[in-house]
Amino acid sequence: MKFIPLDMLTIVLLGTGNVAVHLFHAIRSASSAQILQVYGRNSDALENFKSQSAVTTVPESIVQADLYIMAVKDDAIAEVSLLLKAKKGLVAHTSGSVPLTRLANKRRAVFYPLQTFTKGIPVDFSAVPICLETESKEDSQLLEGLAASLSQTICHINSEQRLQLHLAAIFANNFTNYLYYLAEDVCKDEGLNFELLFPLIQETAKKIRFLPPKMAQTGPARRRDTSTILKHLDMLSNPVPRKVYEVLSHAIQKMYEKEL
Repeated sequence: MKFIPLDMLTIVLLGTGNVAVHLFHAIRSASSAQILQVYGRNSDALENFKSQSAVTTVPESIVQADLYIMAVKDDAIAEVSLLLKAKKGLVAHTSGSVPLTRLANKRRAVFYPLQTFTKGIPVDFSAVPICLETESKEDSQLLEGLAASLSQTICHINSEQRLQLHLAAIFANNFTNYLYYLAEDVCKDEGLNFELLFPLIQETAKKIRFLPPKMAQTGPARRRDTSTILKHLDMLSNPVPRKVYEVLSHAIQKMYEKEL
């Protein structure tokens, strides 16, 4: 297989959601690769790309390219990959939880940017780890070239490792964000400004750059301050946050019980 210089690499992006939007703009701004076309089923969502690239909602109109990046929902990956079975280019999905083998294509890969993406919120892609999985040296070189133009951190991991990493990301991001929501709700109930917690949130995230999370843990559960825990539980009339507080406090106490 002939090596393709980055400035000659042609790409078709499939998808119009959060990941697709951020990846589209990252490639256009940081890479010399050319996005020939964006494919999506939602014509309204395609308007976000129309002024900067060709777009289509018709599978038969998908053009030939060196690389097809599928930034679609996990449960649509297998189906969408079938649209590309006749294409000669490399087909890569961007999911953290879907195995490489779910792709129906001869040349298949994974291009997984490990980050949370929300439309309208800028992301510094140079700080986003990009996890790659390929089945040939040539395809690995192709994806490495693109990834290196976007990010300072590139790693090669297999499907099982990626699934474990995705699970870790759920704890680190999705669950913590839900806890932020609960914290905001507590503040609202008492007319407190949620932004008062921002320095605490930032310091907590900064601290684990220097300490393992287990060593960085603080709070009443870590101290086994039962009276404070019971006081907090009495304050929580809503059974959902009360249960979350109870389960997490118990788990933290359990983690440190051997230190007593």
